[in-house]
Amino acid sequence: MSETSVFQPAELMRRLNAGRVHFVVIGGLAAQAHGSPSATFDLDIVPSWDSANLVRLEHVLTEIAAVRSGLPEDAPPMPPLDARTLLAGAVFTLTSRLGRLDVLANPDPGLDFDRLMQSAEARELFGDHVHVASLDDLIAMKRAAGRPKDRVELEILGALREEIDRGNASRR
Repeated sequence: MSETSVFQPAELMRRLNAGRVHFVVIGGLAAQAHGSPSATFDLDIVPSWDSANLVRLEHVLTEIAAVRSGLPEDAPPMPPLDARTLLAGAVFTLTSRLGRLDVLANPDPGLDFDRLMQSAEARELFGDHVHVASLDDLIAMKRAAGRPKDRVELEILGALREEIDRGNASRR
């Protein structure tokens, strides 16, 4: 799979929804849904980690020809991306015909699918209805990751949180 596949977030989400995969959008697209102007070139999701959902995810990954990316040239062959392999892992960085897709079981700080869904927001992104991580959960994930790009995004998300809080205070 080419590392230069054009990122098609609308089609990725459409395929996941058509495959009845239960997931929460996190990362850059979730930040954009909350108003961040930052660019992103991948779709980050936290799917439900139950076996039936992982089987549905397996079918979608096969359909879009998803393969692991970023592995060293001399890495041993990896097992196929089936439900069993997904269940045994925690983070999968993938390249597909539709661009990059990151699948995470429980991003820091321990926000698995069930915890994310408690505060997730139903949104329409690219014409599809999806669940997007709450702004507060995104802030917690960016803070825990601590990479330079996350610290930059943390500033943006923090400003969005302050703007929302000011708007809520003025309505009281």
